[in-house]
Amino acid sequence: MSAPPLITVTRQYASGGSDVARLVAKALGWTLIDNEFVDQVARRAHLPAAEVAQLEERAPGLLERLARTLAAASPEMFISTSAPPVDADEATIVKMTERVIAEAAAEGRVVLVGRGAQAMLAQRDNALHAYVVAGKPWRRKFAVERLGVDAANVDKVVDETDKQRDQYVNAYYGRDRQDLAAYDLVLNTERLGFEGAAGLIVAEARRRSWK
Repeated sequence: MSAPPLITVTRQYASGGSDVARLVAKALGWTLIDNEFVDQVARRAHLPAAEVAQLEERAPGLLERLARTLAAASPEMFISTSAPPVDADEATIVKMTERVIAEAAAEGRVVLVGRGAQAMLAQRDNALHAYVVAGKPWRRKFAVERLGVDAANVDKVVDETDKQRDQYVNAYYGRDRQDLAAYDLVLNTERLGFEGAAGLIVAEARRRSWK
């Protein structure tokens, strides 16, 4: 029996990859696991144990089950919303992030954004890996106007964020994030727009008869 299908979206910083992923998940009716969710759960921030326990009272969705699984794995790392974030080391963050990715992959019909999902799941059957890119001037403008980056520091932020993402994938998975042959689709949002890029991913998923 083949594994349930999934899509990973890797992106250059400020290319709009998260926007594209959201459109893909909506069009397919799949669950979106974005970078913000993974980081939030991995760091155990703003998710009280009491709130997680309440989720037992009703049938949980995938995101709730993921959060509850992580809470059970390390309840001591859950904090109240009024407390400062726990200073978890990188290895712990990576381990818990991998739990999220692995459980989501087992469930299938998810769109996973960032955090090395494409590298972790590189050998998995029924996976579609997309890389979202755009020209640097376009990304600088997007970073300032949409992400609130200081114009005086935007070049540094764009370069360092991409560098950090590259180093993360290389350090933990021994893969080159810039190896275009690792992706099924490379999509330029500057040329295609968010909807155009998302449409191509959705079209490929449907060509594969994924529902």
